[in-house]
Amino acid sequence: MSTVTVASVIADLVAEQEALDAVVTPLAAADWDLATPSPRWAVRDQIGHLAFFDETAALAISDPEGFIQHRTDFVAAAFATPGAGDELTLGPAREMTAEELLLHWRSCRYQLAVAAAECGEKDRIEWYGPSMGAKSFLTARLMEAWAHGQDICDTVNTECEATDRLRHIAQLGFITRGWTYINRKMEIPEGDIRVELDSPSGETWIFGPADAPATISGSAKDFCLVTSQRRNLADTSLAIHGAIAQDWLEKAQLFA
Repeated sequence: MSTVTVASVIADLVAEQEALDAVVTPLAAADWDLATPSPRWAVRDQIGHLAFFDETAALAISDPEGFIQHRTDFVAAAFATPGAGDELTLGPAREMTAEELLLHWRSCRYQLAVAAAECGEKDRIEWYGPSMGAKSFLTARLMEAWAHGQDICDTVNTECEATDRLRHIAQLGFITRGWTYINRKMEIPEGDIRVELDSPSGETWIFGPADAPATISGSAKDFCLVTSQRRNLADTSLAIHGAIAQDWLEKAQLFA
């Protein structure tokens, strides 16, 4: 794979968003209210979630001080009462028609693309948790578009085409192994894991040392589905050798 740059991640992010746009654009208005695998979320909520965070991601890049003020206000309000977070992020989207929401999401992701184009390779972006390098920040937006898009595809019985854009998500899934345990306030099991994945284009993507005592191999899409918590490990064909690899994938969580 060629060297990953901010520009290449932006190109793949835009392509992933456009792929999801092509799925939701033909949907009937009623389909936007279908329940998705995410509890309490309809199709419109998945798009509303993406729109909200694409817009705030653009703010984080273009106006860091403005974003920090937003973050302070948002966090305080989101934890004030049960359900406040969903109301803040999804409330406006729930009041829009399907056509209005689609146009709103397109506007938000355009703002993000314009802002992202100004990022330098070593820039760091403030976010709701720790600040992130620009490439990691934009990779996280790509992962969100793909993962929430998968929820929508599952709901409307559309096959999500697997592309080599999954490389970004697979790498994110691999490097966040430690966070899977940190998020649960658990000790990270000792030992390395080697991951060998079959890419959609037929390449083999390898992460981890050759002499690792535990291994995971199989479809890159399956690995991404598991680490993004879109599939149960038992429903995939991933081959796992080693207790630490089994334990990780049973808990895997590539998001904070």
